[in-house]
Amino acid sequence: MCMVIFAPLFAICAFATCGGYSGLLQVSMDCLNKTESNYSITINFAYPFRLYQVYFDAPLCEGNRRERLFLDGDFSSSAELFVTTAVFAFLYSLLATVVYIFYQNKYRENNRGPVADFIVTMVFSFTWLVSASAWAKGLADLKEETDPEKVLQLISACRVRAKCSSVQEPLWSGLNISVVFGFFNFLLWAGNIWFARKETGWYQPGYHRYPARSASEKQSGRFTRHPYSQGSFEEPLSLEQPMGGFITQHAVLGQQSSYNQVGSCVTTGPITFAGQI
Repeated sequence: MCMVIFAPLFAICAFATCGGYSGLLQVSMDCLNKTESNYSITINFAYPFRLYQVYFDAPLCEGNRRERLFLDGDFSSSAELFVTTAVFAFLYSLLATVVYIFYQNKYRENNRGPVADFIVTMVFSFTWLVSASAWAKGLADLKEETDPEKVLQLISACRVRAKCSSVQEPLWSGLNISVVFGFFNFLLWAGNIWFARKETGWYQPGYHRYPARSASEKQSGRFTRHPYSQGSFEEPLSLEQPMGGFITQHAVLGQQSSYNQVGSCVTTGPITFAGQI
């Protein structure tokens, strides 16, 4: 039940906080040779964080000349892997919820549903761990590449002719939360592995512990117990035993008797016996 409730919710929060992010960086320039030259540069970037495609125009403090500069870095692979994992996890959670509620009989038929759910749960657990870890590393590199001090070093005028400073830095709270939700999703799916395995029935004690008996074994092990009468044997007797110098054979009502493997008395037919000195 917890999986049904929290898995879609955490998945939505993960891809919403990452896929819907847009950041803003603003710096200012004050050229030394012009008293009234105060320039403000705004740099916008967003998901999927291909910074090498993000550019801005910066003045050269030489008349009206400007230069076009690009940021460094490409973090789209880790960000897109994270968002894709979240989207597919959300869709699978919805599908699993529908199956659990409306198609319970089909789900348990031949144990295919629980086994498939167990395998998919392990796959998503591994994928969440990989994607969350990759995105955490990608976010750390993204913060480094958009650091105002590093961006100001790209502007040639800030190195020789102007005083430059940071006006506004990006807000990282949304992306930080996305990483947290990524690891929450990993813990949720990893914890659900035990419940998914429980649904398969593999956890039950004695599962396939004793092999099933074949039809021939069942037939050979079947026997009928006959009640002992007054004349039946009280203990197993051998066919031959010395007794007072005679060799005798024991019989009941003129019939030879012996014991089969299961201990029941079986008669084999009339016999003729005689004693010898």
